[in-house]
Amino acid sequence: MRAIRYETFGGPEVLHVVEVAAPIPKPGEVLVAVRYAAVNPFDLKLRSGAMKDVMKVSFPVAPGSEIAGTVSAIGSEVTALAVGDEVFGWATGGGYAESATAVTVIRKPAGLGWDVAASLPVAGEAALRGLGLLDLSDGETLLVHGAAGAVGSLAVQLAVSRGVTVIGTSSDKDAETVRELGAHPVRYGAGVFERVRELAPDGVDAVLDTAGAGDLPGSIELVGGTRRVVTLADSAAYDLGVTFSSGGRRDQTTDVLQQLADAAITGSVVVAPARHLPLAEAAEAHRLVAAGGHRGKVLLDL
Repeated sequence: MRAIRYETFGGPEVLHVVEVAAPIPKPGEVLVAVRYAAVNPFDLKLRSGAMKDVMKVSFPVAPGSEIAGTVSAIGSEVTALAVGDEVFGWATGGGYAESATAVTVIRKPAGLGWDVAASLPVAGEAALRGLGLLDLSDGETLLVHGAAGAVGSLAVQLAVSRGVTVIGTSSDKDAETVRELGAHPVRYGAGVFERVRELAPDGVDAVLDTAGAGDLPGSIELVGGTRRVVTLADSAAYDLGVTFSSGGRRDQTTDVLQQLADAAITGSVVVAPARHLPLAEAAEAHRLVAAGGHRGKVLLDL
């Protein structure tokens, strides 16, 4: 099968196509014939070497975790899935490939588009995790930093669907998008908290930071403490006493995948259109993600 590998840290150019044997699913795993593999910022950090001090890697690296495709083989101990099932979720490794093994995948509902299925797991899990840590109630007010981003936009929609009033920070060009998501847009940057207070004179009940742009001190002041401030992106949290949540337990998140699928089918969340590139252009896909400026996922087509 064709797959993407790299043998050294570096820029996107280290990514290349190789011909390798398809993996054999271990007990509890399925083999997925990948239709779409999503490219995530974490993939770029790992490839560049930015994570080498906190995460061990063995070369060659098989990148990619977020996939959608069809089960082509099953390992022993698998009872919930069968060959031919259309699934989405997380690969155990090497998602940028024609086939990948997986444990945490669920059946793709017939009404869920392939693009959406491949775009939901990583950003959706992060959004649900952040909201869960804040324990929001109907009628409360939430401030989301980075409301137009992949994680922030899903967090906004999920919160609104639960009866939460959302204020979302973004650039001026994304203000209308944030409004369409159901939030009250506020321009980020200098003076952001003064602008938030114009909408919420008494402050807000909670803050979810998905941007990591240095807004934690002002968020703490706005909420009146650290208890209901959560960041998914700013390591300054450790010095400020704010909850920093960097990742979930993927072996326990099939229920999260189902929640996301249900929300997408019912229209509670809408995923921005993806950009598509063939597998051989994985390096260009990494460049597109690094450049930013587009809300939708970058997908590799198999």
